Amino acid sequence: MESLPALFFILSSLRLVLCDSAAVGVNYGRLANNLPPPPQVVQLLNQQGITKVKLYDTDSTVLSALSGSGISVTVSLPNEQLSDAAADPSFTDEWLQSNVLGYHPNTLIEAIAVGNEVFVDPNDTTPFLVPAMKNMYASLVKFGAEASIKVSSPIALSALESSYPSSSGAFKSDLTESVIKPLLNFLKQTDSFLMMNVYPFFAYSANSDTISSDYALFRDNTGVTDPNNGLVYKSLFEAQMDAVFAAMDALGFGDVKMVVSETGWPSKGDEDEIGAGLETAAAYNGNLVRRVLGGNGTPLRPEEPLNVYLFALFNENGKPGPTSERNYGLFYPNEQKVYDISLTLQSTNNDGGGVLGQTWCMASGDHHDEKKLREALDYVCDEGGVDCSWIQPGGECYDPADSVVAQASLAFNRYYQMNGRRGGTCYFGGAAYVVTQSPNFGDCEFW
Repeated sequence: MESLPALFFILSSLRLVLCDSAAVGVNYGRLANNLPPPPQVVQLLNQQGITKVKLYDTDSTVLSALSGSGISVTVSLPNEQLSDAAADPSFTDEWLQSNVLGYHPNTLIEAIAVGNEVFVDPNDTTPFLVPAMKNMYASLVKFGAEASIKVSSPIALSALESSYPSSSGAFKSDLTESVIKPLLNFLKQTDSFLMMNVYPFFAYSANSDTISSDYALFRDNTGVTDPNNGLVYKSLFEAQMDAVFAAMDALGFGDVKMVVSETGWPSKGDEDEIGAGLETAAAYNGNLVRRVLGGNGTPLRPEEPLNVYLFALFNENGKPGPTSERNYGLFYPNEQKVYDISLTLQSTNNDGGGVLGQTWCMASGDHHDEKKLREALDYVCDEGGVDCSWIQPGGECYDPADSVVAQASLAFNRYYQMNGRRGGTCYFGGAAYVVTQSPNFGDCEFW
């Protein structure tokens, strides 16, 4: 049996490897009354090839279920305990012993998120943040676990005062001296990383008249050029990340790494939540995974791999707020996919990967470039081996009232089914997406 110090050294080395390579994890929230039990959830995570998960607490049933799974875990100290953690080192000693060290290393706890989006907490817990993080780290040192478990805190993108263009990124002036600089200094001194919650959905929904959906959803687009440094951005996500990097650079902390602790797109929303929907959620998350696992960083930090946690594993019916808040999940509580995307590099590249049960291919109605849609349709009908006579004049499924989206959906889906629903056969440069609920095309149910 390895000695405890040797084991911690091995785990620490593994963490360094994980942090220096691209990775996609998932947030496992539990604000719902209809979720499967934790052991069943761990089976789901393993089935999907998910090796990193972030929790919003330290629930014993969840941590026990994750024991021996090989899944790396980030646990969280809730905001309401920040003041106690900041005031008394014995509190973090006891919290760590009860909630972390009792499970680690059988449960591979790699980080502690101290608080969550503290700067927007209505209970004004910001002054407690850095002192609580320092006490938590001191407790880790006391128990010899600081090499294998990092300490950080998820920050909302609203902590930025300026984010456009990316090169002008700056933190809010009222936060900079009081908490941002001490936070970044702590992260640097402890060789940790900044956690950022990055949601292009919010920016797009509020500015859909000026932000193209292709830019927000990682689809083909001409890009946005930063006038200050000439860097070209092909996605809003990368532009937002680089705004944070620029803000850190401006304060002299350009060597602090970043993990995107939350990002996602809702599959359903209220009428005023522009952009929320199944196809946009599938496009954003699917293309994001492909982008992250494809390697390379952002234009400002091209050599730094992306580390991202998708939000969230399940739709959570207990979350308050707009409809979107309850519809960020990759899965329904019955473990069926809300939409089908690949979550691992193997399944994005593997001919047979990533499909659970019956799925269908739909053309994206949000894809505003009709020319590209028609080009993809022409490919399927001419080179893809699909006989499209049935959607042409005189064909059994031809309707002159049909839009090109409806015609393309019929053709794309036939191509997808003919090719065994293999990964990559329902993409067409972002013009199509996979669904797990049977679409209604009337009598044209050829699948």
